[in-house]
Amino acid sequence: MPDLTTLDPGALIRQAPTLGSPPAVYQKLVEVLEDPRSGAHEVAAVIGQDPSLTARLLRLANSAYFAFDRPVDSVHQAVTFIGLTHVRAIALATSVTSAFQHVPPDLIELEEFWRHSLAVGICARMLAGIRRETNLERFFVAGMLHDVGRLILYTSAPDSARTILEHAKDRECLLYEAEMELTGLDHGTIGGALMEQWNMPDSLAECVALHHRPQEAERYPVEACTIHLADLVANALRLGRSGERMVPPRWIGLWETLDLDPSLLPELMTSTREEYGEVVGAFGFGDG
Repeated sequence: MPDLTTLDPGALIRQAPTLGSPPAVYQKLVEVLEDPRSGAHEVAAVIGQDPSLTARLLRLANSAYFAFDRPVDSVHQAVTFIGLTHVRAIALATSVTSAFQHVPPDLIELEEFWRHSLAVGICARMLAGIRRETNLERFFVAGMLHDVGRLILYTSAPDSARTILEHAKDRECLLYEAEMELTGLDHGTIGGALMEQWNMPDSLAECVALHHRPQEAERYPVEACTIHLADLVANALRLGRSGERMVPPRWIGLWETLDLDPSLLPELMTSTREEYGEVVGAFGFGDG
């Protein structure tokens, strides 16, 4: 059995060579977006360098989610119609999914993993909209990346991951509980460390790190609780699979922190399922 107590988030990230820095296309896109002299043409030129991102953006622009009154047949049109903030979120999500192509298939089915992540992103953005938060796309990105630490663990320490999976199965406990019992850290901590290494916003790093433990969030409890609830909804709806067999428990202070009425939950679940059905194909994950 591998010595799981020696696992370190920084070491796990270093062992995955594709994760040393944010994906190249995303880095270029951020540079362009932050340049006040740049516009849709410059953004489209960067996106056009990545066939996967181009295809996903065009699929999404022509999906029922946006329902534009005419077909969108160029990246420039897609950028103009969708908006730069949304494009940035899609670019990061696409770039990160492409960074994990070599996860052992016996540990997780990647397409199902990303379907779950997409559902969490959709629900998180919806919750943020209900709360009238600004920049809703940051919640979508956090939802898409909330479980990325699990992929880092599976890529960099597959034998340890197998031990954790077996422990969770034998104990009939949640995966993150098995991670904490055997290693003293969970996949959220690993994912949060990656966000810090990539110099992502502090709010993103904290809510990724603490989406299973939002009560520990000191600076961004609302963001952490949003991803926590969105994860529960996606698991309850069985939209994709992150590797977790059970629905994680809800933190008791969740609704109070979000300042929302629990009675909105049925409508939230229905809306999440409907929006997921509209965009899952556009993200290249197929139906369901």
